[in-house]
Amino acid sequence: MSKQMNTSIKHTLVCAALFSALGATSQAQAGDAKNVILFIGDGMGPTVLTATRLFKVGEEGNLEMMKLPRSARIKTFSNDAQTTDSAPSMAAYTTGVKMNNEVIAMSSDTKAVAPGKDVNGNKTINNCSSDNGKPVPTILELAKAAGKSVGAVTTTELTHATPAATYAHICHRDAAYDIAAQAVPGGAGYNSALKDGVDVLMGGGANHWTPYSASNKGGRNDNRDLTAEMKAQGYSYVTTQSELAKLTSGKVLGLFSSKSHLDYELDRIAKGAANTQPSLSEMTAKAIDLLSQNSQGYFLMVEGGRIDHALHGTNAKRSLTDAVALDEAVKTALGKVDLNNTLIVVTADHDHTMTINGYSAKGNPVLDLVKNGDGSTQNDVDGKPFTTLVFGNGPNRPDVRSVLTSDQVMANDYLQETGVKLTSETHGGGDVMLFADGAGSNRFKGTLDNTKVFGKLREALGL
Repeated sequence: MSKQMNTSIKHTLVCAALFSALGATSQAQAGDAKNVILFIGDGMGPTVLTATRLFKVGEEGNLEMMKLPRSARIKTFSNDAQTTDSAPSMAAYTTGVKMNNEVIAMSSDTKAVAPGKDVNGNKTINNCSSDNGKPVPTILELAKAAGKSVGAVTTTELTHATPAATYAHICHRDAAYDIAAQAVPGGAGYNSALKDGVDVLMGGGANHWTPYSASNKGGRNDNRDLTAEMKAQGYSYVTTQSELAKLTSGKVLGLFSSKSHLDYELDRIAKGAANTQPSLSEMTAKAIDLLSQNSQGYFLMVEGGRIDHALHGTNAKRSLTDAVALDEAVKTALGKVDLNNTLIVVTADHDHTMTINGYSAKGNPVLDLVKNGDGSTQNDVDGKPFTTLVFGNGPNRPDVRSVLTSDQVMANDYLQETGVKLTSETHGGGDVMLFADGAGSNRFKGTLDNTKVFGKLREALGL
């Protein structure tokens, strides 16, 4: 038996014991909510929220998520760092446990050990050992044990840190090929705490689910086709917007990008008729339609994951456009559910270093140069204009600042200037906002550690 399979079996046994200790039953106990939808804006810190509001509706408007009546402030530090990455911050929401950076849904003592590369250069070699921590149950697994349907929807690779923290347990977020295997019912490495499987899975990164192909230099070195294995377990496998639209019932695996993540929303829209990827709102609506067919209810996680990616690249326009797409998905959900029995929570996993800069006149576009009411620019000490949005760190720190124009900084590909020069912008360590409405939403108030969100979701569902 391989080390990887042996590790997976031991983790499954430990997870089962933990379920027993937590009192997971086949039926949910009395709770406020029959259903929960958890929206995650990856990297959507307070400045990103404010900038998105200014971008979408202006100073006096509100985003759809901001209209939700309950709110809280969430602390995001991980077990070993002031500034978290997405793996432990999302896992704190799904498990209630603080863990180390890069670790997904494992105990606090788990050390992050990166996977190794195979002969094709892909990270398919899992270096997590059986004595390196133990898995901790996720709220998705608890909901499944209570007879509910469950789903995870994202604009990133489906094996990326945030969605992975709902259905997988592993010592390092980069072990994407093993993460995918944990979602395949009956297959080698399957996470049996998922019972008969996650009912709805949608995202990108089909290369983690299919055999290696020299044409795209991606794929599984073990030659498994997990999409075929999922179909054999009764899943519909869809890869386009039109295929998704035709689904009316059953379980679904949707992988809408052959390699890597889904397009940024700005680029998806630009493709027009050539676009084949569904929007986040379309994926959210379909997930609700499918999951709500279970009379015992459901738990659904929806992630706007590429907000974070654009921020790392200091491309504010793409980040804000993806944040707007998440806000539209919240609006879509609110139009489809009954808040008397459904809890909707919208939050972020962590902050970023973007800030709103200068004293722009009211109504000045947030992506523009800082301008006065008469349209003149406010300039730095060298007499040069500067943008409203800048980053604390990142790749675009010029040694000598050029004279920027509005046309230049409002363009799709413009990268905001940064203070400290790094190859990629980092996360920020600030607290993030949480908004909630519906059944059990009164639990969310004040300042909360991110691990406490898990407990409140679990209480609302009666798990």
